Amino acid sequence: MDNRVVLMFRNGQRLEASLAQPFRSRQETIVVLPGNGEKPRTFRLAEICCIAVPGTPRPTVGDQLAESLEEVEIVTGERWLVRVMPNQQFHNGFYCTPADETLPYQSLFIMSHAVRNRTQHSAGGEDPANGDLIQADGDLTAYEELSVVVDETAPATPDVLHQGAIEEFHAAQVNLPADQLNARVGDILVSAGLITRDQVEKALEGRERKKIGVHLIERGLITEDQLLTALATKFRMQFVDLETVAPSTGALLALSREMVTQMQVLPLERTGKRLVVATSEPTDITIIDRLRFITNCNIELVVALSRQISAAIKKYYKTPEESVDALISEMDGGQATVVEQPEEVAFTEPDSKVIRLVSKILIDAYHKGASDVHFEPALDRNPFVVRYRIDGECLIAHQIPFAFKSAIISRLKILANLDISEHRKPQSGKIFLLYEKRKLEYRLEITPTVGGREDAVLRLLTAGKPLSLHGMGFSPLNLTRFEEILAKPYGIILCAGPTGSGKTTTLHSALATINSPERKIWTAEDPVEIIQQGLRQVQVNPKIGFTFQEALRSFLRADPDVIMIGEMRDAETAKTAIAASLTGHLVFSTLHTNSSPETVVRLIEMGMDPYNFSDALLGILAQRLARRLCEKCRTPYHPAREQYEELVKQYGRLWFGEHGMPSYSDDLMLMKKTGCKKCDNTGYRGRIAIHELLVATSAVKHAIKSNTTVELLRDLAVREGMRTLKMDGIHKVFQGVTDLDQIMKVCML
Repeated sequence: MDNRVVLMFRNGQRLEASLAQPFRSRQETIVVLPGNGEKPRTFRLAEICCIAVPGTPRPTVGDQLAESLEEVEIVTGERWLVRVMPNQQFHNGFYCTPADETLPYQSLFIMSHAVRNRTQHSAGGEDPANGDLIQADGDLTAYEELSVVVDETAPATPDVLHQGAIEEFHAAQVNLPADQLNARVGDILVSAGLITRDQVEKALEGRERKKIGVHLIERGLITEDQLLTALATKFRMQFVDLETVAPSTGALLALSREMVTQMQVLPLERTGKRLVVATSEPTDITIIDRLRFITNCNIELVVALSRQISAAIKKYYKTPEESVDALISEMDGGQATVVEQPEEVAFTEPDSKVIRLVSKILIDAYHKGASDVHFEPALDRNPFVVRYRIDGECLIAHQIPFAFKSAIISRLKILANLDISEHRKPQSGKIFLLYEKRKLEYRLEITPTVGGREDAVLRLLTAGKPLSLHGMGFSPLNLTRFEEILAKPYGIILCAGPTGSGKTTTLHSALATINSPERKIWTAEDPVEIIQQGLRQVQVNPKIGFTFQEALRSFLRADPDVIMIGEMRDAETAKTAIAASLTGHLVFSTLHTNSSPETVVRLIEMGMDPYNFSDALLGILAQRLARRLCEKCRTPYHPAREQYEELVKQYGRLWFGEHGMPSYSDDLMLMKKTGCKKCDNTGYRGRIAIHELLVATSAVKHAIKSNTTVELLRDLAVREGMRTLKMDGIHKVFQGVTDLDQIMKVCML
């Protein structure tokens, strides 16, 4: 029997050889004899585009099987018109017969990973000559001569065959180099007209180890819907709209709520040993193995949107989940094992409820949009209070029986790898949780308080990527002026404001604007909250002497173009940063000051040379975060004359008209809070940034050199075009974004 084959490789080379052993679609390699007495050689299928059997294509006869006539383009650029036999679910590719009788091959096995484009020309047609040779047991023998490539190990049932196809196809993808795998996804997106080839190439340059699809979504070039449609096409999987499909009861019973929540999958249909499951991660090769082990079923994957899967889990899995309040209601102190101590009754033994309670509080805070979680033990036998900071305001969220306060603080220390025996000194650490495939990061600070207690405050660090400057709430004037100073080649730009005012987010948005392969950007932060591709980011560690000052010194020896220092904590760091900005570097940093003019005076009081500082300064951006009116329930109203006059007074009557603010009329409308379920009846949901941008004009630089006062510098800056924080806030009041009460809470001048 002739067992000659032609191997077509991804690099364009070809090799004619004989099979040394039968090729099966479930294996990952092929073994051939090249001839000339050479020893058998083994090739990975990931290197190969196609396995061809030399010969003349036979004409199609009979009408026993429907087939599809398809034009297939592979990654080497070759295109073939082929007849594809139906019901093929082999893991590495598909068998076909050339429709062009001039091709020197009687049959082809085309690797799925090598397909660049596949267009169906007809839904049916003549049957291939080998149509009657598809065996009932699932083996595919296109011709007697092709029996050497029969899949002798294919399972007997279609369900099992499909399971093996998906599972092994995924396994084959893992063996490919990452750039080839991701480029194929890009090719599909380009072919669909969703992105351009240039956008794919630029994304490949900046993604590092990140999947190309995820990177394209983060850059706003495609949506998740478009990506999953491409992946479904790539893996020949069905795309399901869960808003129009209801899972069967039998399928839902196959997996627990905990399992579907952890894996973010949804069972849809169960027929005997066959279980159809929806996933938004078709490239995750572990899903099938885990589900098959848990359910003892043959798993068939379909693709669905992640948001639809999450919504369906909440909709169909009605098993009541143990809430924080339910746990606390059980922890009345009577169920706890306690020991008497000099000043208090303290829970000391491990308890699963404490472990579950701490985890649920952290998840609950994340769901409610809290930026901070405060654990505050009270004196005597008063309840242990837990408060959430939501939209800048602290609210009591839970009250826990006093007996559990020591156990809860100890649990937090354990999660953050801190010393649970230390109760006299402050400790800092981090807690990481994996929830619904999201990595949640909490920065923990333990502070000893009076009476031998310890307070714990956690900052939720959820910002994963920088926002666009256009989405930061800048007024058109401030945005234009800020972008102008960002375009400068060197100098120093400062961002001022109290803790939690969004300074780091603003600086990262600024860095994202100027981030390009031509610029080397170093950042020193504590902690690193936002990760950006293209930035070289450093986490300072004062405990080992690695301070902002040390990081800055290192950066200046590392060929920087742009430097970002998370905070100017001392005069030496400030002096070095200013010196760096005077020697051709663009420097960003933050300070804890109340306004832009005050920042200038503060730095000079710290010992900065006014002449050097004025020469280096490009601009200072002060900012605050004010509560935003809930967009679902805010209602328009016509303000009374007294309310309007109060706005004019707070803005400054002199500048109100000069800046073109609205005049009072019957058509003037503002927005006020109402309250709805979406905002927990507070009338506010989210926050809006208000800004004060002092640009270092010639007049401002001259004033800095003259050691002017804060008041005089503020008046000069306003004349030069600056809008104070309060002015910018009142401007947003007239836009209907917030109200005067919230502006007055965060602004003094």
